[in-house]
Amino acid sequence: MLNRARHSLFDRYLGISRLLAGQLDFHAIIQAVAQEISHIIPHDHLDVCIKTIDAKYHIAYESGLDTAWSKQPPALLTGSPIRTLLAGDVDFLLSDDACADPRFHFDGAFSRPIIDLSLRSRLHVPLKVQGNIIGALSCSSHERGTYTMEDVECARSIADLLAPYFFALRAAEQAKRSAVVETEARAREEGLRLGALKLTEALEAERQRIGMDLHDQTLADLTRLSRRMERLAAQPDMHADVLEPLCRTLQQCMHDLRQIIEEAKPTVLQLFGVAEAIENHLDRSVRESGQPISWEVTDNSDGLLVGIDQTVAISLFRIVQEAVNNAIRHGQPDTILVRIRQAEQGQLSIEVIDDGCGVPAPGPVAESDRNGHGIDNMKTRARLISARLEISRGSGGTGTTVRLGMTRDLTSRAGGQP
Repeated sequence: MLNRARHSLFDRYLGISRLLAGQLDFHAIIQAVAQEISHIIPHDHLDVCIKTIDAKYHIAYESGLDTAWSKQPPALLTGSPIRTLLAGDVDFLLSDDACADPRFHFDGAFSRPIIDLSLRSRLHVPLKVQGNIIGALSCSSHERGTYTMEDVECARSIADLLAPYFFALRAAEQAKRSAVVETEARAREEGLRLGALKLTEALEAERQRIGMDLHDQTLADLTRLSRRMERLAAQPDMHADVLEPLCRTLQQCMHDLRQIIEEAKPTVLQLFGVAEAIENHLDRSVRESGQPISWEVTDNSDGLLVGIDQTVAISLFRIVQEAVNNAIRHGQPDTILVRIRQAEQGQLSIEVIDDGCGVPAPGPVAESDRNGHGIDNMKTRARLISARLEISRGSGGTGTTVRLGMTRDLTSRAGGQP
């Protein structure tokens, strides 16, 4: 008779194991095994509470009676009626009348469902994995004195079957939640990036419009004014020595204005492409600097710049433009090299290399950088097109190397193109 009872109990445990297979969430497991558990430990209410990864909160899943325990969000362990069990202070909890048992009722305890539903007899055992308590299995009955130590041992056996499944599910749900949070964060970041990129496009368009307006209106007005001053200076009754300095100053202002217009509306970039625009800017900048700088632009990109999105092209050009300007203004180099090439895995790489005095050592930002924010602008433009920007000293601590890298796929998608 005893052997038959043990065999029947073993079959029940085996049945629980079968029911666990293929279940993918906590609720499904509880609903699947509750009936089988009732043949081993009779109960009016069955619940499992699972501790969160940080062991500060717990979540309840139940079968049978519907209580507020499973309806609330993750609750603090400090308010759990079985906090001593979850903390490992006791090996089990067994009560003949939990409604009056002070172990379940203390200041801040969420024990109202025990009284409301008359859950008198209560049995609680921990769910352990590798010696760590991850939760608890609880059985309750309306009758007093329902459970014995034999039931506690049976509950421990059931808990040993359930614990690994709940541990795996908890890890999977945590990974899923982390993935969702990361995905949402990336989506927000991408939304902000695309929004900023569209703003940059609008600013670039406005910049070009201003450039055209300056060319068609302001520069034309200054040209007419210059000619009138030249005619006045040519008249015999005028003081040429007074007008001549004004004419020179006006010519210089017109020259500076033409530079602003050219930078605001880089026609070479629009007509011929990034490499040609970089070469044109480098040639003009070196000539106008008056410094004996040798320079070279090499394009070994194998067509990566062909068909590049216009917004990306403008950003690449502006970054290189700033790097070249910084080298000439602050570096006092003898040589400036711009290398455009296809790097590993089809990446586009652009390097601006000079042999000047080099970027400042780590520490307070140089006064010129504080005033111009050039490097910050370069970094912002790079982030907007999902490019990587590195600025480093050359070998031996002299010179500066600006590296810009991005995938060919990004060069077509960074501007929001499908």
